Order: sequence, then structure tokens, then C-alpha cells
Amino acid sequence: MSEPTVSPAAAADALAEIHARRDQAVTASLVPAWYWPSLGGLVVAFTAAAETHRPWVVAVGSIGYAVGLAALISRVVLRHRAQVRHSLLGARGAFGIVGYVLVLVALGLGAGFAAQAAGLRWPATVGAAVTALVMALSGPRLMGYLCGVMTARPIGDGR
Repeated sequence: MSEPTVSPAAAADALAEIHARRDQAVTASLVPAWYWPSLGGLVVAFTAAAETHRPWVVAVGSIGYAVGLAALISRVVLRHRAQVRHSLLGARGAFGIVGYVLVLVALGLGAGFAAQAAGLRWPATVGAAVTALVMALSGPRLMGYLCGVMTARPIGDGR
């Protein structure tokens, strides 16, 4: 039995199609831009509710946050059926996400402590608002970075 012959042009076309499909799957699996300000709004509302120190407001804020977060995540998951494999993100993508989260935490804590030192009311809410604003502005950039990381990886690279 002889091996089927594939012309170089056909092989190049097939490889281009594989790259195009991978890029399409990566793009389809990204978190949409509206997610970031929505999540930030939920965090600020929850933090403000907690800072009132009124049990009924904290309870309503907690339930509202849980329901809102569940709805937000459900919408993203249902809209984007493709899921990113960990191997596609790689260490570079994972470190990018961890670094992003650490920067957000540092900014939020720094803003909150600065607000407390300045004598502002509800310093945690101020910190959460700073975090939410930065998240809303930079979340889509993080997704762009991760998209670049994933599409730059060689096809079939399991590492």
C-alpha cells in the first residue's frame, strides 16, 4: 500500500485552515468586554453593602452579588461554548493572569488604605471602585494578550 501524496500547496492550505479554526475557537472563547464593568459594578455594590454594617443591607447585598455573579457567569458560559485548554494558555498565559490579579489586588488595597488614611467614609468601597475601574479598562487588554499567547503557540504543542 503506498502513501497518498499531498502537494505542498494542499498541505499549506490545510495548515492555514487549522490555524484559522484555532484562531476562531480562541476568539470565541474570550471573555466579552461587557463582562469587566459588569463584574466591577457587582464588586462595588457588594463592598458598599458590606460597609454599611447594617445586617439587612449586608444580607441583601450578599444575595444580590451571588445572584448577579451567577447570572453574569452563566451568560458568558452559555454564550461561549468553546473553552480554552490549559495547555493552550501555557505558563505565559497563566503568569499573565496571576500578575493581572495581583496588580488589581495591590491597587485596590492601596486605594482603600489611602482612602482610610485620608479619613474618607467607606474606604473599602473606594478601593473596590478603583479596582472596578481598572478592571473595566484593562480586562479587554488582558483578553487580547491571552488571545495573542494562545494563537502564537504552535499547533499540536502539548506543553
